[in-house]
Amino acid sequence: MNLPNKLTISRIALIVSTTVAILVLACIPNFHVDSIGNSPVNPVYLAICVVFIVAATTDYLDGHIARKYNLVSDFGKFLDPIADKLLNDGTMIFLLVPQAYALEQRRDPLMLTILLFCVVTMIGRDLVVDGLRLIAVRKNIVIAANKYGKLKTVFQMIAIPMLLLNDWPFSYFDGNWPQFLQISNIFFYIATIMSVVSGVIYLVQNRKVFK
Repeated sequence: MNLPNKLTISRIALIVSTTVAILVLACIPNFHVDSIGNSPVNPVYLAICVVFIVAATTDYLDGHIARKYNLVSDFGKFLDPIADKLLNDGTMIFLLVPQAYALEQRRDPLMLTILLFCVVTMIGRDLVVDGLRLIAVRKNIVIAANKYGKLKTVFQMIAIPMLLLNDWPFSYFDGNWPQFLQISNIFFYIATIMSVVSGVIYLVQNRKVFK
């Protein structure tokens, strides 16, 4: 097993171990962790944020090393998209559940609807593009990544840690703003827009796959 594949497996292990840890903590009766000092940062979410950043770094490294040293393998092509979906989509779903509960308690249906729309849109786009790639592979057609898809990933990688840190450090000056205008959420909206744009471009440029 080469180094890029080991990095991919380590990324999956990080994601799975973090999810298990969250599940264990949720099963502890009356478990509660206070924020750090006067900041809105929760230590548990901070730990998850660190794991996410480390996993995202391995996502870049395994692809870079595989291409630079010609270590691209079928196993890596199979495993890397799975690890990516677990990292991004899995973390977004994890963020969605507690935020949805908090928004419901505050009776904020607009923000809850916006959040649900963004998460469902980005996950739905990934499913559509993966399906397109699957059909293309069977017809020996190569679908290259477009710049909007890369921008979507970049904004996701920025927005998710910001949301995990509860908009810190921007919360010091946008704390009194409406929640849908907070900086972390704006990055999330941009990621959603880039997701839709890149998905449409994929479908239009590769419509020959369906013929």
